[in-house]
Amino acid sequence: MALNNVYQVPGKVKINHALISVTDKTALDVLARGLVHLNPDVIVFSTGGTLKELIELLPEHRERIRTVESLTGNPEIQGGLVKTLDYKIYLGLLTEPYNAEHLTSLKAYGVPFIDLVVVNLYPFERVIQENASDIELARAHIDIGGPTMIRAAAKNYHRVLTLTDPRQYAEAIETLGQNAGCSTLAQRFQAARAAFARIAAYDRAISEYLEKTTETSLGVYRFGEDLIG
Repeated sequence: MALNNVYQVPGKVKINHALISVTDKTALDVLARGLVHLNPDVIVFSTGGTLKELIELLPEHRERIRTVESLTGNPEIQGGLVKTLDYKIYLGLLTEPYNAEHLTSLKAYGVPFIDLVVVNLYPFERVIQENASDIELARAHIDIGGPTMIRAAAKNYHRVLTLTDPRQYAEAIETLGQNAGCSTLAQRFQAARAAFARIAAYDRAISEYLEKTTETSLGVYRFGEDLIG
């Protein structure tokens, strides 16, 4: 497979479409109100409890706070396990604005550029700190969709701003405000570094937990019928 090297990138990117899905709702009001103050026409895609809280925070912008399903055309399934693992989300995240082939695909599938991703992860580290012996509770708190979106958004720092920690929100809004509601390449790059550091720490915590957990912990499981085929 040929690598896709990119050298032409936008200096500033207006935040017109955001995807926000957070476990930790701290400072969500700062982020949400800041975004609509900078761009009253911003459209936010969200999921579950985050969607509900955003609507409560911004009732006057209800029509611009939309489900991820409205973007993907597919419902949340498997009890919410599968909701953001959809190709349309990754078209919106990974499309390069100066790549004609990418733009054709984006238009063909009716997907907008996603300019901002705000995701924090299931609290795996806290769960294992409080319940180290409960291997199944730990397993259930291994996030899949969150790290995938973060990686895709951070890889495309050419265009996408990625936030993974509530402590970033106020500064991010301030920087956007200094640039007429647009992210800069420097801001996006710095955020990407923090995003990959977060993913690395998260994966390391999972790896170290499994390494330290003995196979005797598997005694919590009951065997059902073997699946054949």
